[in-house]
Amino acid sequence: MPKARRARGSGAAPALPLAEQILQDAAPRVRERRGAGAEEPGGDGGGDGFVDARLSRRILEQARRQQEELEAEHGPGAPAAPRQRGAVLAPGSDSEDDEEWPSLEKAAAAGPSGDYGGEVEVDPEDEKAIEMFMNKNPPLRRTLADIIMEKITEKQTEVESALSELSGCPMPQLDPRVLEVYRGVREVLSKYRSGKLPKAFKIIPALSNWEQILYITEPETWTAAAMYQATRIFSSNLKERMAQRFYNLVLLPRIRDDIAEYKRLNFHLYMALKKALFKPAAWFKGILIPLCESGTCTLREAIIIGSILTKCSIPVLHSSAALLKLAEMQYSGANSIFLRLLIDKKYALPFRVLDALVFHFLAFRSEQRLLPVLWHQSLLALAQRYKEDLSSEQKEALLELLKFHSHPQISPEIRRELMNSKTRDVEGEQPAAME
Repeated sequence: MPKARRARGSGAAPALPLAEQILQDAAPRVRERRGAGAEEPGGDGGGDGFVDARLSRRILEQARRQQEELEAEHGPGAPAAPRQRGAVLAPGSDSEDDEEWPSLEKAAAAGPSGDYGGEVEVDPEDEKAIEMFMNKNPPLRRTLADIIMEKITEKQTEVESALSELSGCPMPQLDPRVLEVYRGVREVLSKYRSGKLPKAFKIIPALSNWEQILYITEPETWTAAAMYQATRIFSSNLKERMAQRFYNLVLLPRIRDDIAEYKRLNFHLYMALKKALFKPAAWFKGILIPLCESGTCTLREAIIIGSILTKCSIPVLHSSAALLKLAEMQYSGANSIFLRLLIDKKYALPFRVLDALVFHFLAFRSEQRLLPVLWHQSLLALAQRYKEDLSSEQKEALLELLKFHSHPQISPEIRRELMNSKTRDVEGEQPAAME
């Protein structure tokens, strides 16, 4: 009987019998997926457990991009935080952000404990009490369009007066090609949902006349998602003063209009408000302080914007300056909410700020109107957090204040906190050193 033929090649295995070959061909085979990476070690596939070179290059390239984005936003050496991916790169960069957008359904399911609490329930009695302290004749709200039109009118007046004296060239206008480009950007932003933004929009913060260019894009027509992306770009690339103008003239009016119309804040606008806190000084000067100074801040607006203060970490110097400004300005009802939220963050406040807070409450000794419950809550927060940092005279004055304005449940707690605590003027020279 002749020998069975061997397969070609010195190391090939001998051919199997015909019966075993038929059984092997009939058995189902596991098709290997190409380009999906290596199989997990210990799996059933029996793979080698490695990643091919092409996928390795893509992973390393993506990691490098993320690290560059983090360094562009937070400086060199920033830790890799997954929730802060997709920081805006410098204008002119070839890389694009690929931020993963959380779905609105997932955000709504997060509830009050998540990043976005959804619709805000407002007590009608508290809302009426807040309205009593609102400004009856609020100043007109100025937007970016109003300021640009004023500047254009001023320039036209200057040119006309100069031309009447000297025969010179008229004021240079924008190139028609530039107008055409940014009108196209306006159309994109008015329908934007997700994805890449035009490069022409990303270079706006680097322009000297960025306000005029931004006016061409008509920010009031942007979608909420476009407003979030714009806030990321401007908060990362503008200086503090310019970012403050963007917050005050573009972001704040859009947020107030959205809350007034829908009785809640759009998820993308809420995230834009949170992202704007990347520059805390500009956030306080461009959003919180103007909102309180207007005297028209509603209870719903204060609750929604105040939730940003609760969820975000803010440097103590910026918070102290904001507390000092809120304590010295005219009371409008919503001030009590922001004061209580900042007090509850338990900062080590300077004594100058604490004195301003005490004088803020003592100024209500001559107030004849019924104060809202929010006012008593903010006073209770001050007594609980900083009772041992108050002087004996300040405690006596606050106890005397409770005789003029008292609450059946809150005032006894305030009195107990003030009377059963130490005072700062008994502990020696330590307070003077802290000042």
